Amino acid sequence: MLIRYGTTEKGKRVKIANIYTIEEHGITTGMIDSDALKVIKRLRHGGFNAYVVGGAVRDLLIGKHPKDFDIATDAHPRQIKKLFWNAKIIGKRFRLVHIHFNEKILEVSTFRGLSPGDEQNTFGTMEDDVKRRDFTFNALYYSPVDEQLLDYVGGFDDVKQATIRSLIPLDVTFREDPVRLIRTVKYAATTGFGLPGKIKKALKKYSGELEKAAVSRLTEELMKILASGCSVQIFKYCSEYGMLKYIVPGIDADLRPELYQSLETLDEEISKSKTVKREYMIYSLTRVYLSPPTSLMIKSKTAFRDVFKAMKAVIAPLTPPNIEVEKAVVLYFKEIGITVRIPNAHGPKQRRSNNRRRRYPVRKKMPPEEQAAE
Repeated sequence: MLIRYGTTEKGKRVKIANIYTIEEHGITTGMIDSDALKVIKRLRHGGFNAYVVGGAVRDLLIGKHPKDFDIATDAHPRQIKKLFWNAKIIGKRFRLVHIHFNEKILEVSTFRGLSPGDEQNTFGTMEDDVKRRDFTFNALYYSPVDEQLLDYVGGFDDVKQATIRSLIPLDVTFREDPVRLIRTVKYAATTGFGLPGKIKKALKKYSGELEKAAVSRLTEELMKILASGCSVQIFKYCSEYGMLKYIVPGIDADLRPELYQSLETLDEEISKSKTVKREYMIYSLTRVYLSPPTSLMIKSKTAFRDVFKAMKAVIAPLTPPNIEVEKAVVLYFKEIGITVRIPNAHGPKQRRSNNRRRRYPVRKKMPPEEQAAE
C-alpha cells in the first residue's frame, strides 16, 4: 500500500489517503468498460486527472459487474466537451457531461467543491469531492491508467468487512436528501452488506422525510429498484422501515404474497438478460392488483382505458411516462390472452392533400408565335 500526503495550512506534511495497488485491490483494466477506458485515457492525454468512481468501484471489489461506469475528473464541463464530439452538457444546479456511445451513455462529472447546499457549478478538488459523497464505499477512486485505487475515507476496508458507513452524520444526511433513505436499503440489498443498528434506527426515525421528496425523483428511484435484480429484498426493507407508504402507498396498504412472487420473477429475468424494459417492470409491479376486464367492457372498447387507469392508481402518486404504462397494459392483456393495441388518442392521421394552394398564380406558357407577337 502506498500513501498520499498533503500539507496543512502551516506547511506540515500529513497523510490524506491510502493508495492500493493491483495486488491489493485486484481490479484489472480488462474489467473496465472499453468506452470508459477510452474516455479516461483521452482526458489524461488532455492533461487532466480522471477516475472510475462510486458504485462501479464498489461492485468490482465485491465481484459484481457494474451496470454503469461513472467518471470523475478535474476537467470542467466545457473542457470535457472540447475533447469529445459526442458529448453533451446537462444539468442546471450542477453541470454534468454525458458522452454518447450509440445506446450507451457515460456520465462524467467534475470534482465538486465544498460549498453549502447545491450551488450551481461549484467545482473543487478530489479531496473536496470525497466529502460530498454519501457512503464510504461510494467514495473510492480507481485509475485504470495507473491501476491504483485511492481511498480517503477507509472505504476499501469497509467493503472488505461488508460494512455500510455514512460519511455524513445520520441526523443530517437523510434530512438533507431524503432519497438517501431508499438508496441505503438498495445498497444493502444489492451488496448483501448488513445494516448497522444505528442506520436501522435512523431509517425508521426519518422515513417521513420522504414526504418532502419530489415525485419525479421517487418515480426514478422506484424504477431503479425494479431494475436492480434485488427488488424483493428492497421492497421488504422499505416495508420494514416504514418507507413504502411514502413511495407507493396503495401497495403498502395491501402487500400481498403474490406481489413478491411477481417481483421474484422480475429479478430472475433481470439476472438472466440484464436489459428488461421499463414497461415490463411496471407490469410486474401492478399485475397482481388488476382485475381482468369483463366481456362487456371489451365489447364497449373501454377495457384498455379502464385497466390503464387502474394501473396508474396502483402506483400513484408516482408518474412514469404514460407510454410506458400503456405498454405495460398491453403486456397485461397478453397475459390474459387478449391482443390489444395502444389506442391513438388523437384519432386517425389525416392524409395531406397533394393539391397545395399556391401563393402566386402560375402564368401559362404561351405558344412561340404568341410569345413573338407579345
